[in-house]
Amino acid sequence: MVKLQSGEVFNSHNGHFKHDSLFKKPAGSWVKTSQGNLMLAFHPTMGDFTKLMPRTATVVYPKDLGAILISGDIFPGAKVLEAGCGSGAVTICLMRAVGAQGFVYSYDIREDMVERARRNVNDMLPNMKNVSIELGDVSETIEHTDLDRIVLDLPEPWKVVDHASRSLVLGGIFISFLPTILQVHELSETLKVSPNFSLVETSELMVRSWHVAQRSVRPDHRMIGHTGFITTARKCVPIKK
Repeated sequence: MVKLQSGEVFNSHNGHFKHDSLFKKPAGSWVKTSQGNLMLAFHPTMGDFTKLMPRTATVVYPKDLGAILISGDIFPGAKVLEAGCGSGAVTICLMRAVGAQGFVYSYDIREDMVERARRNVNDMLPNMKNVSIELGDVSETIEHTDLDRIVLDLPEPWKVVDHASRSLVLGGIFISFLPTILQVHELSETLKVSPNFSLVETSELMVRSWHVAQRSVRPDHRMIGHTGFITTARKCVPIKK
């Protein structure tokens, strides 16, 4: 997460080195510090960027980003609306998934969030133009139609269900990320009584890394536990009674 600049010096407890020493070297190159230590240089992955990028609010972390992409079936060319963009972690993930032929409409009710998301998106994906990040409240209205997916990181997503039912294509997927099970319950009950949605499902992910060495193979003492719940639902043709 260090931007290389000519004439600048990188400093750490392992010593320092000049940025110029990495210019024109490929990713995966080693550089020796002033203390004789070796440091390895790579371009940051999207996961690295997500965890370390500047933020104005807690971001959705990599373990949940992957699950949102798969459970939401985000595909190349998809037309996706996102609300609650925050610092832009989900936005970046969606942009890469839908590709140049797709588009992401991203909204937040806070201007500082919108500006932060725009800056982070530009830092990570400066050449991609498949996104608009605007100030807006989707609980009041959704102006877009024929959306393939709607992805929400909002405290009260049940207020969006009616709008989503009109804006999603048939078979489209509604995805919500929520921190507490009481919020999930409220959303699930709203989706289940709606004639326009079915297949309501909720899940969460836990990640436990392992220590693997020559004489020791065991789970790490710490793991990434609960961060949030992912709820999905499919838009369907209403049953005629």
